[in-house]
Amino acid sequence: MTTDAIPNGKARDLRQWLAHLEASGRLAVIREGVPLEHRLAAIAKRLDGSQAAWFPKPGGHAIPVVSGFVSRRAWIAEAMGVEQAGLLAAFRHAADHPLPWREVEAGSAPCQQVVRRDIDLHALLPIPTHSEHDNGPYITAGLVIARNPVTGVQNVSINRIQVHGKDRMAILMLPRHLLAFYKTAEAQDQPLDVAVVIGADPLTLLASQAITPIDYDELEIAGALHGAPLPVARCLTSEVRVPAHAEIVIEGKLLPKVREPEGPFGEFPKYYSAQENREVIVVEAVTHRNNPIYHTIVPAEMEHLLLGSIPREATMLAHLQRSFPGVLDVHLSVGGVGRYHLFVKFRKQREGEPKNVILGAFGAHYDIKQVIVVDEDVDVHDPQQVEWAVATRFQADRDLVVIAGAQGSVLDPSTTVGHGDEVPPPHLQGIGAKMGLDATRPVAYRGHVFTKVRIPGELEVDLEQEVVRGAAIDWQQALVRT
Repeated sequence: MTTDAIPNGKARDLRQWLAHLEASGRLAVIREGVPLEHRLAAIAKRLDGSQAAWFPKPGGHAIPVVSGFVSRRAWIAEAMGVEQAGLLAAFRHAADHPLPWREVEAGSAPCQQVVRRDIDLHALLPIPTHSEHDNGPYITAGLVIARNPVTGVQNVSINRIQVHGKDRMAILMLPRHLLAFYKTAEAQDQPLDVAVVIGADPLTLLASQAITPIDYDELEIAGALHGAPLPVARCLTSEVRVPAHAEIVIEGKLLPKVREPEGPFGEFPKYYSAQENREVIVVEAVTHRNNPIYHTIVPAEMEHLLLGSIPREATMLAHLQRSFPGVLDVHLSVGGVGRYHLFVKFRKQREGEPKNVILGAFGAHYDIKQVIVVDEDVDVHDPQQVEWAVATRFQADRDLVVIAGAQGSVLDPSTTVGHGDEVPPPHLQGIGAKMGLDATRPVAYRGHVFTKVRIPGELEVDLEQEVVRGAAIDWQQALVRT
């Protein structure tokens, strides 16, 4: 692990993290002037998981765009200053031990070095259009921060936001905390103050995706991940607090009882969600650092999937271990879009326990659609090993659990089958089936029937010591020539 460019082994702000990636050969600088419509996202996608992409003067804009800077699991662990094996434990510890944020003096925050009140978002910001059928430019990496109208406690989330006017944006809010805040305000015919933060550091981005109870400010989890209270600044137009070292902050209000068309948009399941009338943000001010950096997430690619899956894994692991001490590890697979398919490593003591674990996982988060429980000799981060366990330890008539008519993800397109061309009403969206597979071996079995084949010493082999580099074989005499 290389942390020489990151004091104390943690990324404090976006620029520091990008400098670290550049120093280690993981930041690709793209030619100037790449078009914002499709081309920028196409290039970022091709580099996804290998290098972050830096786009100078995209579409002629002065503000550069960056994408893909947390597109590998190992990079996220590196930003946290931990080994990859300790990633979930470190995130879980931060979620359990949040640090209250520290407010900086008014006007001193880097994110407020420049203030703009004459708003034209299309002219001001280099907002890409990502996928083929997206209905225009979208903000995809914006942290949406709002305060509970009753308690004043903040919530942080990442929501897709379509920019369809100079100062108007339509937002998708799933049935979570932000939507609850909005409905409370709307019931009083009041707008809800929001801030959309673009260009946050990796740890604050990760914290925003924590699965927490309502009235649990994710910026406090960000502070715990950093190991110190997160510096925040009060917005100029509201009481919302935002990360002081962010690059760009859009301040606005979610309007009550106003809906405007949003979508289609290519979402994380790698399909488009349909156009619907969504809630609207009217923008009142934009503040930013001198020479700001715009961050975009290419939808459905690794940066998108990992930011959502790792916090969910940490939450799922904690939830399951409270009831099932034999749960050792969990993984939301990339093939399951980091949301729908959960692999659970479990030390089974009694027959039937894996089915209880399956039911517990379904109850932990409604997005979970499929659970596979495997033994402790299977690496849940290796899909090939999980498939091997299913192939050799699972029988459908004995080990399959199916639950019909359960609430699932409203973004799963398979849940809309049977509704024709009509978008189902909200109370029917996301209804589908859940499936669990017990791919564990029996507690008691004869001989070595279910013993995994291994060769003694295979894990301790050091190929640098065993392989002769630069050697050649004399094929006439079958001798090695060095």
